[in-house]
Amino acid sequence: MIWTIIFRTVLFYFLVVIAYKIMGKREVGELGVFDFIISMLISQLIAICIENYKDPIWFVIVPTLILVLFQIIFSFLSLKSNKFRDILDGKESVIISNGKLNFSEMKKQKYNLNDLLLQLRDKGIRTIEEVDYAILETNGKLSVFQKQDDNNNVFPLPLVLDGVIEENNLKFINKTRKWLNNELSKKKINLDNIFYAFYKDDDIYVIENEN
Repeated sequence: MIWTIIFRTVLFYFLVVIAYKIMGKREVGELGVFDFIISMLISQLIAICIENYKDPIWFVIVPTLILVLFQIIFSFLSLKSNKFRDILDGKESVIISNGKLNFSEMKKQKYNLNDLLLQLRDKGIRTIEEVDYAILETNGKLSVFQKQDDNNNVFPLPLVLDGVIEENNLKFINKTRKWLNNELSKKKINLDNIFYAFYKDDDIYVIENEN
């Protein structure tokens, strides 16, 4: 019995390592909600199979492969569709904008002031007044942009990611898709050729895909 448990433990260890290599995740902090669920399910499957050592190994191998396949398919769809990604992982939330707290967004995300202050302290920031922008990412981490003495300290807001327009960010700066297309036309840049474009200092900066 003991040798069966040891064998299964080693086998499933390598199975999990291979599964995460295939899924392309490098650390727990990178996991979205769906990825976390997949991880929990795989962990439970393995724990049950080790405990019930008389069950065939394929009882856990087959479901694990199916879960990995789901994750790969959903990751691919997330890359191709902003709407699908928003449904799967949710959207990032602007908690502080221009040094002002966004109370409605905090309430929507069930994110209280204690949570904010804790994450700011983790980054060595003592007060909210030191922050220009703070964004709650889909993985729960807080991205912070501190105030600076110069007047050019403006948060670079992504407008295009891999050829896909970030509609929410356009609304955030009170701009439209038509305005963006006009600006790109002035620069003689095709939307489909854009890898990354961001808005800063009332201008659009573009990184194009390599041909």
